[in-house]
Amino acid sequence: MSTSGVVGLSGRYEIPRSTAPRAADLVLAGAPLPLTGVLRVYTCGITPYDVTHLGHAATFIWADLLASLARALEVRPVTCRNVTDVDDVLTAAAGRHHRHYDELAVTQEFLFDRDMRDLGFARPDATPHARAHVPHVIMLTDALLRLGRAYERGGTVFFRAPDELDRHGLDEDEALAAFAEFGDRAEDGRESPWDVPLWKPSPEDHPAWPSPWGWGRPAWHVECAAMAGTVFGASLDVLVGGADLAFPHHAYQAAISEAATGTAPFARRQLHVGTVLYGGTKMAKSTGNLVLVRDLLEQVPGPVVRLLLLGRPWASSWEYTPALLEEAAATLEGLRRAARRSGDEDGGERVLAALLDDLDVPSAVEVAESAGGPAARVLLDVLRLHDERR
Repeated sequence: MSTSGVVGLSGRYEIPRSTAPRAADLVLAGAPLPLTGVLRVYTCGITPYDVTHLGHAATFIWADLLASLARALEVRPVTCRNVTDVDDVLTAAAGRHHRHYDELAVTQEFLFDRDMRDLGFARPDATPHARAHVPHVIMLTDALLRLGRAYERGGTVFFRAPDELDRHGLDEDEALAAFAEFGDRAEDGRESPWDVPLWKPSPEDHPAWPSPWGWGRPAWHVECAAMAGTVFGASLDVLVGGADLAFPHHAYQAAISEAATGTAPFARRQLHVGTVLYGGTKMAKSTGNLVLVRDLLEQVPGPVVRLLLLGRPWASSWEYTPALLEEAAATLEGLRRAARRSGDEDGGERVLAALLDDLDVPSAVEVAESAGGPAARVLLDVLRLHDERR
């Protein structure tokens, strides 16, 4: 067997190449992403104004699996999931409930964390909150102004969109429709329809902070750029969010960061989790066609819901039906039976190989069910399918 030389205190000695440490060969979003000690993952987190639904939870569970896989490979994940607690949607919801925006945000964040805990979600290393990072937004906005990448019009500061802005495959009409979906309308003074606000004046009933441009509040895309930059610096490894965040949110988060720091790409990979449908349309708080995580947890243990969310390619859109929940329960029971029997000693390595291939959970399940023993036990561990409430 070929060997590799390692120098120790007593001189040079030889170890087999097959047992020497090496970068894990992860393929993510169709391209290699070598893991070499630390994996920095930023997940676009919650806007805490309403309950946790299944489509919402899917993004966070896939990010959690990525971190769990890194740990299994002896790579240290550093995870960050933000809380967008300065947002016009939150302010509007607080007004409807006759509550202060930060009071509503704290309450809903607590309920979200409870649901995630029951799904076996590992607490992120950092959970930055937008309202605690307003000073960083102001500094970032000021830097962009001084670099000529932003301009002010009547108290609103706009980011000057780059010509090479990544629209993630959308044509012009589709991209403008995506803007409108998230409530972005062209304000007076915007030089280009692709420019987006960084700082906005606040009406009387909105949160407001002092800034060089007057009392106002940060806009959405720059909040995430500031929070991610504060935690990770100029770049990170994986940016995670729902498929609907690819454009405009992630496109502008990356563009803003790259313009300010001069470091590109902002993220080595972007993981855009497929949309969850219900009743034929996208599951969303705005439409009300929700399947609530808490309601499902009243019917089945957390690992069943977790496996329901992970039981397909991460980028695939899918429609929830009760039959899928039953299938997930049956699959979990089958994996637990397989874990109790003897099996191939190399089965665990084959499970990890499947997961390294673009987080291919269905293939990993097939390996675990057929190989049994170590393979099934490794998969249960990496997918975090142990019921923490037992």
